[in-house]
Amino acid sequence: MWGSALLGEHSTDVGIGHERLWTGATVITAVRTIASAGVAAWAVHDRSLTLLVVALGIYWVGDIADGAWARRRGCETRIGAVLDIFSDRLNAGAFYFGLAWLQPELAPAVFVYLAEFMVVDCFLSIAFLAWPIRSPNYFYVVDRQIWLWNWSKPAKAVNSALFAVLLLVTGWMWVGLAVAVALLAMKSWSLTRLMRVGLPVPGTTHVA
Repeated sequence: MWGSALLGEHSTDVGIGHERLWTGATVITAVRTIASAGVAAWAVHDRSLTLLVVALGIYWVGDIADGAWARRRGCETRIGAVLDIFSDRLNAGAFYFGLAWLQPELAPAVFVYLAEFMVVDCFLSIAFLAWPIRSPNYFYVVDRQIWLWNWSKPAKAVNSALFAVLLLVTGWMWVGLAVAVALLAMKSWSLTRLMRVGLPVPGTTHVA
């Protein structure tokens, strides 16, 4: 669980650094967001599933690239993390709304997934701002179980890729719906655990 001593141990690795808006990573985030959303809009206009998949690919590759750049170049910021979180929602929303438009039989599964990703997961993802850490990637210093189920590499892959690949490859709405419901249940469990951990109130949290 959260403790000031625990954060103190990791502060040089996970703590807040120099905050600025424009870094190489945030430029990549901005470019991939605009490009992916633009291609998704083009896909809907042309009713092209192929273009929609291209939009998804731009989103995923760009999302990997901005994080890798930030870590390797030492420019991870909380501003960049929040920009990345909200940009992910725009790109995912553009793709999934486009998919539901092109293949309306998948809409029930898509909208359950969007409720999970754009509401519950979004709240969980920005909750890191309550602690002096740089991004959700370092939430293990607050609560390892929540981090393991949400921001470890396997958890990220399941949450962002499994559902989309399953729908695109199989087209099975009921299987997709089952996966979306399972993800929603897991995120709801994480949210319940987060409430037990408790979000620090400004002025009452002291960091060692």
